[in-house]
Order: sequence, then structure tokens, then C-alpha cells
Amino acid sequence: MPQSIVYEHPLHERIRTFLRLEHLYQGFEYFLAGDDPWASRATVGILLEMLAITARADVKSDILKELDRNLGLLRRLSRQPGVDMTTLSRILEELERTSAEIYDITGQLGHAAREDEFLKAIAQRASIPGGTCSFDLPQYHQWLSQPHASRRQQLEKWTYDLKPVGEAVGLLLSLVRGSSEPMPTTAKEGFFQDAMDTQAPIQMLRIVLDGGSDLYPEVSGHKHRFSIRFLQAGPAGRPIKTERDVDFQLTRCVI
Repeated sequence: MPQSIVYEHPLHERIRTFLRLEHLYQGFEYFLAGDDPWASRATVGILLEMLAITARADVKSDILKELDRNLGLLRRLSRQPGVDMTTLSRILEELERTSAEIYDITGQLGHAAREDEFLKAIAQRASIPGGTCSFDLPQYHQWLSQPHASRRQQLEKWTYDLKPVGEAVGLLLSLVRGSSEPMPTTAKEGFFQDAMDTQAPIQMLRIVLDGGSDLYPEVSGHKHRFSIRFLQAGPAGRPIKTERDVDFQLTRCVI
């Protein structure tokens, strides 16, 4: 049986940024393991995207605010009866350690990589279609010809102060994902709508469809409600809303 497909939609700007960073970190780790020059090219390209996102001054502060907010919530939870203190203590320890690592990063995130002249040259040419050819960047071509171990060492050096950011984002998103249970839901004629509790705002929706489904969700949301339309690819790839009932699993992630 095909594996279920999970779609995640952020309803908070911080979660939107965290999901994008997680996506890039996963791609970075995947291509970092590849030993051919094309994998290294992909890794460098993803690194440049990571640097573009973390260049925003609010990213570091948003991560720290979310870590502190979760620490406060879980510490209050520890005073409630029936709480698994072993699991809770482990999570609190991870949050405290991760928060300390982010606080220890001096200056802008990714500062070392951002100031590297070699990476700057690649970034300038990368905006041009095909602009990182060997004749455009002979230094890059020479670097790509080095042994994989050498290339990997350099890539890890560039991302040394970004690694704690990836760990923090992964930890925060794991808490968001595990904050609520999935509920069986039906979208009548391909449409579902629900009100949101302003006292406990939803941070993210998780929508799970059967792996063999030809549908995908389109989500829109604001302060008071959210809606989900299920679409399928029509002629020439144009999206068409389905008119049939759609059964799916819905998680309203609130923490």
C-alpha cells in the first residue's frame, strides 16, 4: 500500500520560516553525503538559500522567543498531575541546551560563511542561468575537483554556526507536530472549513492523504477561520477542484 502523504501548512509567520529552514537543512544534509561534484554543487546552492533566510535579523530572535515560550509552557506543565516527568525532563533539557547554543552565537547567523569571498563570488554568479560554469568560476571548478572529504570539511566549516539553528528549528517543529492528535475528517465535495479558537491559535495544520490519492490540498487561513480545498491536476497542469467527498486526517497543531 502506498505510503500516506503529509501536507503541512503554517498559520503563523514564524512557523512558515521554520518550515522553510527545516526543508533547506534536510536538503543540505542529503546532498552533503553525496561524493560527486554535482552533489556538492547542490549543497552549496542550498547553503546560499540558508544564508539568505538567516540574513534577516529577526530569525535569531524568533527562534530564541519560541524556545523561551516553550520552556515556560512545559515548566508550567510539570506542575500538573499525571505528567510523564521523565519525557518532560528530557525535552526541557534539550530546549535549555539548544537555547544556550543559540545565545552563544555572536553576531549575525552564518556570519563566517557570509563573509567568505569565495562564497560571495559563487552567490553573484548563481543568479545568472548557467552562471557557475567552469569558465565563469574557475576557482569553483578547481574546488569541485578536490576529494569529497576535503569538500565536505569546507562545507561543514561554513555551516558551523548554522548547525545549532537547524537543531533548534527541528526541536521546535517536533513539539508543534506532537502537540495534537490527528482527527478523521471529511471534506464535502472537496471543501472543508472550520473556525479557529483565538484563545489557542493554531500554529500549523497537518493534512494526511492516502498515498495513492490524485488530490492535494490548498489551504487558506486568517485569524478567525481556515479552509481547505482539494484539487487535482487538469489539462495542461491547471488545478481543478474535486467535487467528490474527501476523507483525510487533520491535525490542528497548537502549543
